[in-house]
Amino acid sequence: MYRRKLAVTAALVTTTALLLTGCGRSDGPATGDAAAGPKAGDGKASGTVVMWAQGASGEALPELVKGFEKENPDVKVQVTGIPWSSAHQKYQSAIAAGTVPDVAQMGTTYMADFADAFENPAEDIKTDGIFEAARNAAVVGGRAAGVPWYVDTRVIFYRTDLAAQAGITQAPKTWADFTALARAYQEQAGAEWGVRLPTGGTDSFQAFLPFAWSSGAELMNKDQTEWTLDTPEMVSALTEYQKVFTDKVANPNASTEAGAAESNFVSGNTPMLIGPPQEIGLLNKAGGEGFDAKYAVARIPEVKSSTSFAGGSSVVVFKKAKNPEAARLLVKWLTEKSTQTEFYKLTGNLPAVEDAWNDASLTADTKLSVFRDQLGDAKSPPTNTAWVQVSAGADTVFERVVKGAMTPAEAAKELQSQAAGIGIGK
Repeated sequence: MYRRKLAVTAALVTTTALLLTGCGRSDGPATGDAAAGPKAGDGKASGTVVMWAQGASGEALPELVKGFEKENPDVKVQVTGIPWSSAHQKYQSAIAAGTVPDVAQMGTTYMADFADAFENPAEDIKTDGIFEAARNAAVVGGRAAGVPWYVDTRVIFYRTDLAAQAGITQAPKTWADFTALARAYQEQAGAEWGVRLPTGGTDSFQAFLPFAWSSGAELMNKDQTEWTLDTPEMVSALTEYQKVFTDKVANPNASTEAGAAESNFVSGNTPMLIGPPQEIGLLNKAGGEGFDAKYAVARIPEVKSSTSFAGGSSVVVFKKAKNPEAARLLVKWLTEKSTQTEFYKLTGNLPAVEDAWNDASLTADTKLSVFRDQLGDAKSPPTNTAWVQVSAGADTVFERVVKGAMTPAEAAKELQSQAAGIGIGK
């Protein structure tokens, strides 16, 4: 999840087809499942268990939890759907008033803000089969505060038919391949722009992070006590990114209206972008029957590595839950392989449990195999309370780089200065 977790809608995917929830490694040290809580057990749940969830997850849960209720005839799961736009405030108010639900969906950037209100995950909910960065994104202050529920990452979407027209038949692997394909689209396939990339606005700096990480940059030092935004690696990443715009390969004023990215991709105006798995459905719908054969996906371009952004959500049990026993059993059920697969079918959200990826519903789609591969090398931002503020300030600096109003070296220095002034939170 980004600062404001993305719902599965065309508008939000378009504005972040830049890049984001939680799936390889985190930007900080892996601390694992420290201080496990009470066991969930193998008994039957009873009573009413209240769960809050956001966006598409909240919409799908009433149908999904029928399976839990069938297995536990004496329980009733009461689901409350919450818009992402108001979720943070609603959780904040509920914690302050002591009116929390039993279970809730927490986007990765909410974890640090509210971790003190969550109990440790149940001892018998095993997470060793969950993507590593998803686990790391649920760790706050050295302890696991939730159980990863679904994961998210970003990959390259590119028109294979137009690439072949330009004489390129291999997926871009390196940064040189990536920029060469973008230029070939313009010079030999009639595209106005070679690639669509984030240019500024909310969460745009987070969308840039795969380029920074792949260049060897880190957001903080290993013990998470200092920001490390002014480094040669960060300057290098910003320099290469800026060059794509100054060379007029990417549009610095690309429309962020809903459907614009998909429309330009389908028309061939801009036949390459960075996007989430939900982009597959959006592009297929925009392109119509047979369009899925005209494009493919590939991992984030490699510089020193090929590292993407890890997002997603965890499920948490509140310390003040009224029915904690049933809540733990529900969380355990939500992270079972079969439940994860069913949740994917309902929402398109990628399973956090690696074994769920062996289900035919996922293996049948060759494009999804690239997402699974990318999840093996992905990072999430630091899980501290300062990151949201640091990221928000960085959005403005990042936009100035894209527009050519600030050099990469100046930007890195400003990013470091802002972050140092904000501190590391908790």
